[in-house]
Amino acid sequence: MSSPSGAGKTTLSRALLDRDPLVIMSVSVTTRAPRPGEAEGKDYYFVSKERFAQMRDRGELLEYAEVFGNFYGTPRRPVEEALAQGRDILFDIDWQGTQQLAQAMEEDLVRIFILPPSAEALRERLIQRAQDSSAVVAKRMAEAGNEISHWPEYDYVIVNDTVADSSEQISAILTAERLRRRRRVGLTDFVRQLTRNL
Repeated sequence: MSSPSGAGKTTLSRALLDRDPLVIMSVSVTTRAPRPGEAEGKDYYFVSKERFAQMRDRGELLEYAEVFGNFYGTPRRPVEEALAQGRDILFDIDWQGTQQLAQAMEEDLVRIFILPPSAEALRERLIQRAQDSSAVVAKRMAEAGNEISHWPEYDYVIVNDTVADSSEQISAILTAERLRRRRRVGLTDFVRQLTRNL
């Protein structure tokens, strides 16, 4: 899932994780400082810029980007291990990271873009979360137009008017994507066995 800051992707991600035990969160690495309430290894892995550069240069990241002067990236190993176990992985990343993930794993990626219901709602959400200074809020609002311009690159677009409605739409997308023929592990063998017994 991607969105401009404040559109609600983190809230919707948490709601999905609470509701669906088959989905796990991809934990990104970042060079930014932890925000109040964020836990190491749960929300992010907080690393130095030097350590981040080492991970990038060694090919240990599936994707990475610089956002507002900080670096973010997705560690490769935990994602590959989870996929091998048949798990669904949720990525809370920006459009740059989504483009890189699409190059790395196009066949197994479902892209959802979250839009706010209005510019004013976006501004209010950024102010109400009380995590950033007014200068940072203004910077995030200025960048929102650029981020939103990437919506056509996504498979699904949700206007996040209410968390409840948006959560239901995300669940519907997940159900439909899980039922795609190519994602149904063992379906071919099941159909063969079924037809033998007819």
